[in-house]
Amino acid sequence: MTAPEKTERDPHLWVPQRKVEDLEWFREKYAAERDKRLPNTGTATFQAVDFEGKFASFDSDPHAAGPRAQAPMTEELDVLIIGAGFMGMSAGIELDKRGVSNYKILDVASDFGGTWYWNRYPGVRCDVESYVYLPFLEETGYMPTERYVRGSEIFAYCRQIADQFDLYDRALFQTRVTGMEWDQDTARWTVRTDAGDVFLARFVSTQSGQFSRPQLPGIPGIEKFRGAGFHTSRWDYDYTGGDITGGLHKLRDKRVAVIGTGATGVQAIPQLAEYAKSVVVFQRTPSQIAPRENAATDTEWFRNLPEGWHRERRATFDKCAMDRATADCEVDDGWIKFAKFQMNAIYEAGGTEPTLEQFMDAMERSDYEWNEMLRDRVDAIVTDPDKAEKLKSYYRTMCKRPGFSDDFLPAFNKESVDIVDTSETPIDRITETGIVVGDREYEVDLIVYATGFQQGRTWTDKAGYDVLGRNGNRLSKKFAEGVSTFHGFLSRDFPNLFFLGFVQSTQVSNIANLIDHQARHMTYMISKAVDEGMRAIEPTPEAEAGWNETILEHAEMRRDWNTTCTPGQYNNEGRVDDKRSTLVGGLYGPGYEYFDLLRKWREDDTFDGIAVTR
Repeated sequence: MTAPEKTERDPHLWVPQRKVEDLEWFREKYAAERDKRLPNTGTATFQAVDFEGKFASFDSDPHAAGPRAQAPMTEELDVLIIGAGFMGMSAGIELDKRGVSNYKILDVASDFGGTWYWNRYPGVRCDVESYVYLPFLEETGYMPTERYVRGSEIFAYCRQIADQFDLYDRALFQTRVTGMEWDQDTARWTVRTDAGDVFLARFVSTQSGQFSRPQLPGIPGIEKFRGAGFHTSRWDYDYTGGDITGGLHKLRDKRVAVIGTGATGVQAIPQLAEYAKSVVVFQRTPSQIAPRENAATDTEWFRNLPEGWHRERRATFDKCAMDRATADCEVDDGWIKFAKFQMNAIYEAGGTEPTLEQFMDAMERSDYEWNEMLRDRVDAIVTDPDKAEKLKSYYRTMCKRPGFSDDFLPAFNKESVDIVDTSETPIDRITETGIVVGDREYEVDLIVYATGFQQGRTWTDKAGYDVLGRNGNRLSKKFAEGVSTFHGFLSRDFPNLFFLGFVQSTQVSNIANLIDHQARHMTYMISKAVDEGMRAIEPTPEAEAGWNETILEHAEMRRDWNTTCTPGQYNNEGRVDDKRSTLVGGLYGPGYEYFDLLRKWREDDTFDGIAVTR
């Protein structure tokens, strides 16, 4: 089949200029691009960075001033919160609001921040506008400096939140959970740490870091490399010089390799390209790159926002970004522009009440048109046709998280920056001096691993500890083939233990909003149990089985989409039936439907589906 005709396009245009007529050409092209990236290894495409083992050095904390100062402690708690990111902070704040103050927040890091503690690579910013991403903006009175603030500002804001809400008084850092056991007689969890602490907790909340546990590519020889190497979430500024804003002056005479062009690589590569002697980028799958359109915050606009604006803006953003039934949203970014473009296509095809056939046709056609625009943008910016072709993505939007950048594509116009397509000829091995692809070795001084975070492992493998529940039931056994919960929060035989994050919950563009809803839901359950003298809570067998069935139904509804997507985290590297990844086992409807379900369940106030021991 003949490819669509190409014409010169303005790289700053947002509205697709070409109508797609031949759907079959795009289907075949996308399928061919997917097939050459399908690994036989599935999740073994990556290898874990465990707390102990040959890659443990990749997990060392470059920000810790020294070892933990506190002596081992034994303490009884109402709630133990594992994780000090947005979720842990939100949980603590919401518990305080409900009068539950006997809690402690643990984290392996040395401060609050979670994702934003660890990810301090140069160029890092949020990719959802800060006015909907950052939590508690109305409560703190904080005004973000930009539409998309730097990671350093987000980390500083995390510390401000912790200070303002007195969370430091309940925090214990540089502390890793090593095991957890349920005591049926006392109805408490005994939680042990690597520092020798013993906590006897009535309830435990655990997130286990969705985006803080690094992973490395499944390439042999990583440990043999004699140059420098680090994961982007453990950036070594002693080696590169500079800081999160750039200034990597120590790389002036260095040859740098970057493995990965996902959301992290898109932000870090321009900084490396500006300073390094040379940069070679190894890419399996290109990211979609739309304009970022960052700007300083309009202070007058921000200060005149009405009361309640934050929750409303978050809700309408999620509804518009994830649903194709409404366009009511004040946010006008890349997420919303794409959503509105598809909504307009649906309306043009069938008006306000399109048939299912019209709806699906319009969704597919408009997606191809949108991506034609993004590929046109690559041609308009990247002057080398060979590099430009390698940087074009051929998959449906949201098969991978979209990228937004104004400096990523221009970086490849530098003669010192090259890109290697590993989709058909993967990296063979890493040697003492460089990276081998095919019959060529690329000799480098530094390897930067922009390879993301652990998703396709069992829950306990990723957490780094096992949980012994009632009657000797082990969580590692129950979750061996995938998690099993009620509403994504509680699991039978593991009373009073809450699982938060993407565990059988929902998928949203703005993860921080999901965190807010989950924290409020969990603290409602805890405060009700405390107030009403409930000894232990867990799902009934019927409720958990029913929720698992709902999750399976959604997975089946999403099967065709996931199997046609290019391999990535969202479809478990092409292994859609491997349910270990928490990003695969969730609801696929709009997030607000899940949030409404939780809200109505709370308003009913009967603990429907929960078995209570008094």
